[in-house]
Amino acid sequence: MAGPTSVPAFIGVSMPVVFVHGVPETAAIWEPLRQELARTDVVRLSPPGFGAAVPDGFGATADDYLRWLVAELEAIDGPIDLVGHDWGGCHVQRVAATRPDLIRSWCNDVAGCTDPDYVWHDLAQTWQTPGAGEAAIGQMFGGPAEDLAAGLVAAGMTTAAAEATANADGAEMGRCILALYRSATDLPAFDWGTGLPQEQRRPGLVINATEDQYVGGPEFAHRAAERFDAREVVLDGLGHWWMMQDPKRGAAALNDFYTDLDNR
Repeated sequence: MAGPTSVPAFIGVSMPVVFVHGVPETAAIWEPLRQELARTDVVRLSPPGFGAAVPDGFGATADDYLRWLVAELEAIDGPIDLVGHDWGGCHVQRVAATRPDLIRSWCNDVAGCTDPDYVWHDLAQTWQTPGAGEAAIGQMFGGPAEDLAAGLVAAGMTTAAAEATANADGAEMGRCILALYRSATDLPAFDWGTGLPQEQRRPGLVINATEDQYVGGPEFAHRAAERFDAREVVLDGLGHWWMMQDPKRGAAALNDFYTDLDNR
C-alpha cells in the first residue's frame, strides 16, 4: 500500500466525487442527488453486473469488487471524495481501510452493517441460502420488467431508476447478487478501517437514514460513526433510497461535509 498522504496536501488539487451504487440497482439512483450537489466533477461507477458488463473470469465476490473498485480509482486523477450506497458503501469502506492513499474522504450509508452485532437482513439470508436464493432471484427477475420496476418504485426508487434496474441484464445481475452475498458471510466487517493508524485515516461521513430497514437500525450507524471517528448525519424519516426520496437533504449533507474539508 502506498504511504499515507495528509489531507492538507490535497488543497488546491482536483478532487472528483465518485459514487458507487449497490444491489439491485444501477447508477441511475444518483441522478436526483447529482442535480442538487454543489459540484460538477461527478463520476458514477457501475459495479460489474449492476449496469455494467461482467468481464470474463469475474467471480463477483466481495474481494473481486474491492479489486475492481481499487483499479477504477487508480485510473482517476484524484485524490477522490468517495461515496457508496448499499453494497457500494461496503466497497467504499474497504477501500478506506486498505487504500486510503487513493481518497481524500469517504461516505457510507450502510456503515451500520459493520457493527459486530449486525445480522444480515431476511432477503440477504435468503440469497445466501442455496436453492432458496436461486428461487428468489428467479422470482425477482423472471417476470415482466414492468412488474419489477413497479415494485422498486413502491420501495422508494424513482421511476427512472427503477426502470433502469428492471431493464438491466437480470440474469447477470442475479448471478452477481448470489455470488456477492454468499462470499460475504465471513467478512470481518467490523474491523474495516479501525486498525489503521490515525495518520492514515481519511475523514468519513456516515449517512444515518433512520428508516433504512437493511442496516440494523439507527443505533448501528451511530456506533459505526463513533468507531470510525467519522461525522454522522441523521436523515430522519428517510429510508434505504434516501438519495431519491429527498435529494436536497442528502446533497446538503454532502455539500456541508465537502465545504468543511475544503476549509481545513
